[in-house]
Amino acid sequence: MAKAILTSDEFERQSAALGYFFPMASSYESLFTPYPIGCRTAANRIVYQPMEGCDGEANGAPSELTRAKYIGFAEAGPGVIWMEATAVCDEGKANPRQLRLTEETKSEFARLVSDMKRVAREKCGIEPLLILQLTHSGRQSKPHGKPAQLVAYHNAIFEEHTVITDDQIVTDDYLDRLQDAFVDAAKLAAECGFDGVDIKSCHGYLLGELMSGYHRPGKYGGCYENRMRFLKETVARVRAAVPHETLVCSRLSAYDGFPYPWGFGVREGGGIIPDLTEICRLVGELKAEGTDFIDITMGNPYVNPHVNRPFAQGGYTPEEEPLTGVHRMLEGTVSIREQVPGIAIVASGMSYLGAVAPNVAAGYVGSGKLDLIGFGRMTLAYPDFVRDLAAGEFQKNKICLACSQCTRLMRCGGTAGCVVRNPYYQEEYQTMKKEGKIV
Repeated sequence: MAKAILTSDEFERQSAALGYFFPMASSYESLFTPYPIGCRTAANRIVYQPMEGCDGEANGAPSELTRAKYIGFAEAGPGVIWMEATAVCDEGKANPRQLRLTEETKSEFARLVSDMKRVAREKCGIEPLLILQLTHSGRQSKPHGKPAQLVAYHNAIFEEHTVITDDQIVTDDYLDRLQDAFVDAAKLAAECGFDGVDIKSCHGYLLGELMSGYHRPGKYGGCYENRMRFLKETVARVRAAVPHETLVCSRLSAYDGFPYPWGFGVREGGGIIPDLTEICRLVGELKAEGTDFIDITMGNPYVNPHVNRPFAQGGYTPEEEPLTGVHRMLEGTVSIREQVPGIAIVASGMSYLGAVAPNVAAGYVGSGKLDLIGFGRMTLAYPDFVRDLAAGEFQKNKICLACSQCTRLMRCGGTAGCVVRNPYYQEEYQTMKKEGKIV
């Protein structure tokens, strides 16, 4: 069983044993320099990644628990807060409490945006860039709490123990209409005051699954141009529909970690060895379509979470060391950035690094290898870590331990938060355990 990284000596021993080099810096200064993104500027290089809380109101509006999380994030002072998955249609919700931006809920989203920016100005003297992630959950759709999958194609990996009927494969007509839903939601987000919108295409959700639809017939499957059609056309339509100052973004899976034809980012006959050829081509084309900001991730949290969320403890023992996943994610992003210059790209996969995560982040930014660094689970465990970093008071006893309990809580039907550090989620976890919902 891997262990959370608590000291730089532990990190250096682990990385040396695996033959990996990670740049490190003793100063965090490079993380607190501004960075231009489109016609906006991030006040610093730290991005709070989208971490779904499963805690919205029944109509999709942010609840008080949602508000508390994001107000806390704003008080910490990151340059970008990439807000969580927000469904563009009811049938595309991953759970009954997933956020949903509509005319009915718009005022509550706008209030949250206004309050986050106000709090950040008062506490930190900056305004974070707020990006809203727009999604369709596809194969993971559970709008009423029970699986109601809508898929791009039959996938043997996911359907080994689950029967998916042909009528659950979305039609081209459905996808045409879904483009409209993304455009409508993007316009509402701009009206709410969000600085940007993310057309989410990762982690095996519907848009991400289309990217690996090698054997899907019709205009949204088969050849590269068809597999990328939905994302590229939607990005172009969103770019035309929102004000020029609104950033158009996409969180992209560069690599699913499945062999062809079940996953994106591999060669036919190449097993699960990453191939970044298509993702680099896609990022370049999205840039040409007006995309301002790309957030790179890898893996699928439902099948191989160790790829996109390397852990010290989890529901299984992966065949690779967690640092292998971190190295793949960071160096893969470096490679994409080198091959497609001139577009803002954020890297993921930092939280497993624990106590040395800020030093590695500063090393990558300070050396010019990366421009923006994203943190996900760390924000749940230690939401104010950016403020402490800026003050030179980073507290290692507050770090994420990569124990996977936040995911376990969510997968068992609870809300998502840090069971180790946050009393609210500790209590929820214990209650669910007593009720037999967590075993």
